[in-house]
Amino acid sequence: MHFFLPDTLARWPWPRAINPAYEECKIASEAWCERYKAFSPKAQKAFNLGNFGLLASLAYARQPKEVNRVGCDLMNLFFVYDEHSDAMDADSVSVWADIIMDALRNTDITRPLGEPVVGEMTKSFWLNAMKHLGPTAQRRFIETFDTYTQAVVIQASDRDHKTYRCVESYFEVRRDTIGAKPSFALLEHDMELPDEVFNHHSISLLRDLSIDMIILTNDITSYNVEQSRGDDGHNIIKLVMLEDQTDLEGAMTFVSDLYDRLLDTFLDTAQNLPSFGETIDGWILRYIDGLGNWVRANDCWSFESWRYFKGEGLTVQRERRVELLPPASKSELTSSCTCSYPTSLWV
Repeated sequence: MHFFLPDTLARWPWPRAINPAYEECKIASEAWCERYKAFSPKAQKAFNLGNFGLLASLAYARQPKEVNRVGCDLMNLFFVYDEHSDAMDADSVSVWADIIMDALRNTDITRPLGEPVVGEMTKSFWLNAMKHLGPTAQRRFIETFDTYTQAVVIQASDRDHKTYRCVESYFEVRRDTIGAKPSFALLEHDMELPDEVFNHHSISLLRDLSIDMIILTNDITSYNVEQSRGDDGHNIIKLVMLEDQTDLEGAMTFVSDLYDRLLDTFLDTAQNLPSFGETIDGWILRYIDGLGNWVRANDCWSFESWRYFKGEGLTVQRERRVELLPPASKSELTSSCTCSYPTSLWV
């Protein structure tokens, strides 16, 4: 059996772009990540196939090399938390969330002996990031990363209780678990956007629209792998099928139609922004360009890395046809942390 992915970005005006420091930052960031031995050697190899440095370098294509490196480290940190939390219960994920936020807020203290390596990894990430992010970007990153880590706890609780949310409720949680909000903070690395501008209806709307487009792209491209391993409860495709009593094709049509509406609203809103003054207007133009580029970057990475389609991604991107995977055996599960770690290291 096969299905087709909608070509959601056929009309998106942002082309693919990549940071010229991609290779340098990717290599350095992977070495940094591997230093913490968050995975077994075999799992680390599988983790690296996700090529999270590519995601960052596509997303921060027009940012300075130093900010791109921060982005690469951030993507690796995101997915370390994501991979491990997928195999944890909510209480264990909550412990990790607290460790991560404590490490971000208290970089001047030594991490406790025996703590999961995510604490020291987070501290190291943030010590470097603070060198390249201005005060406002730092504040917004901390605020939104806290929301992100807590949303992952909610996701774990849903998984523990086999809870399937309605589409509206799902979006409320997914807008935080996707991790886009702290990722967008890096776009402000040299900006000081006032809160009244950052929270202006039009700017907030553009941010929300880009997040929803990123969610939909992630969910349609990851669905096949997730349904194969029985981990599709936090995916819009599964939830639409349940809520609307439709099939896979019907759910893909729902996503395609929704995406078209989001895209049109984004482009219309971006063309009709108020003026906030010359300096702020310049920052806003760069910020919106960053949002638009993030949408394209996420789509490109989904096909160019091995995470969802292995070596067939570019063919799938071109032809949009996907063969439905059968249920995975335990040995075939794609999570990088299919449990070569003793439980004590997880909590």
